[in-house]
Amino acid sequence: MSAGIGLVHDWLTGQRGGEHVLAAIARLAPKAPIYTLFHLPGTVSAEIEAHPIVTSFLQRAPLLASHYRHYLPLFPAAMRSLDTSAHRLLISSSHCVAKGARRAPGGFHACYCHTPMRYAWDQRRAYFPAPSGPAGWLRERILDRLQAWDVATAGRVDLYLANSTFVAGRIRRYYGRSSEVLPPPVDTAFFRPGTEPHEAFVLMVAALAPYKKVDIAIAACRRAGVPLVVVGDGPERQRLVQAGGSTTHFAGRVGPEELRRLYATARCYLQTGIEDFGIATVEALACGTPVLALGEGGVLDIVESGRHGLLVDDPGVESLAAGIDKIQQMQFNPMDLRSR
Repeated sequence: MSAGIGLVHDWLTGQRGGEHVLAAIARLAPKAPIYTLFHLPGTVSAEIEAHPIVTSFLQRAPLLASHYRHYLPLFPAAMRSLDTSAHRLLISSSHCVAKGARRAPGGFHACYCHTPMRYAWDQRRAYFPAPSGPAGWLRERILDRLQAWDVATAGRVDLYLANSTFVAGRIRRYYGRSSEVLPPPVDTAFFRPGTEPHEAFVLMVAALAPYKKVDIAIAACRRAGVPLVVVGDGPERQRLVQAGGSTTHFAGRVGPEELRRLYATARCYLQTGIEDFGIATVEALACGTPVLALGEGGVLDIVESGRHGLLVDDPGVESLAAGIDKIQQMQFNPMDLRSR
């Protein structure tokens, strides 16, 4: 393999925000191999899969496609098993363990950090219940070990690039490292206002995972009496569909043109969780649609409340429902939203 550039990504199981960032990085090094814990063929873009993809021993793990999260305790060892030492420049795209890749002696490792490992730090309870009994005690010890590994390997990176001011703060707090802020790429040429008018529905684009707080969005829209359209898929789908009722439509994964149409015709875009950056909020603004969000995290780099949408302080159902009512009465200039 080339002794030039090597790319590292946590895993390849779907085309989400992190994979869009990886694709943009990969375009700069079209022949560079991508090292990853495991890869489910056909789940990411063709341009990513055009690269040589090198996987760890977890690629052979039983029931990988449906249960890969159960292998979390093995992720550091699996990253250690990947030999990335042939490359003088290592670029990792990391939200879990990719930043722990080993660079060659005298080489350089730049990490585009989407976030330090969420489940090991401040979002443990969003992913796992409070510890109870021996199993809960064991899980907490595993997460403690992951946190210690995360800190111990922070020095393997020569340059951290954070996707937002919020994540730069987390890198400083958890790793004791400074970072440059480089917002992720968004295709604002493709995402643009359409010719159809806005309709009376709220849109959410998110992985159906606990920290996205889709259940809060469902309850808030029901309280406000407006339909909710949810684009995305994930492990929480079955539970959320049961909770959604007749007022929530789960669109699953949709094509780019349909996603653009939904952005451009939604009354507002809703973000109920704390996002590290929030690519979807930028895509919504580019389509001329205002954003209603909890005023924490990466959205503070994106939305000026009252001008590009509305930020609320309380993450509760009542506060978000009141925000939905209020934003429907507000007037926004679509071109002002797009220029943001």
